[in-house]
Amino acid sequence: MYTGSFDPITSGHLHIIERASKIFQTLVVGIGINADKRPLFDINERVELVSEVTRELPNVRVETFDTLAVDFVRSLGSGVMVRGIRPLTDIAGEFTMLMANRQLDPAIETVFLMADERFAHVSSSLLKQIAMISDDDDHLAKFVPREVVAAIRTKLRTPA
Repeated sequence: MYTGSFDPITSGHLHIIERASKIFQTLVVGIGINADKRPLFDINERVELVSEVTRELPNVRVETFDTLAVDFVRSLGSGVMVRGIRPLTDIAGEFTMLMANRQLDPAIETVFLMADERFAHVSSSLLKQIAMISDDDDHLAKFVPREVVAAIRTKLRTPA
């Protein structure tokens, strides 16, 4: 189980998915719904984008959840959560989440995969900034799968 908001899915996310799909027989990418956040892409769009970029990975499926991640993991009969971490920026937050998840369900293990150095700095705010400042799709494609570039362009051109 690899959970996150994936708003949008980045090349770093995809790299973690590809690596985790080689470790586990089945990998569920769980896209969280958080009513307190205002995502760039709605949940259906995120499911579509993640499904599109993982279509070549036969053991990966995409699902949504609006519960605690540990409850979602448990509901699917899984016992492992995969988390991608970027050097320095994610460690403190992920450690806090790990400790909370252990309190909520000690049977669920967390496996951390370190982000590749090419993607260690990528964030959704960086992507949005690049997309709004540069019209060069090749710039965006350095950080997100090509299939996601057009979706970002369309979304940022459409008034909210």
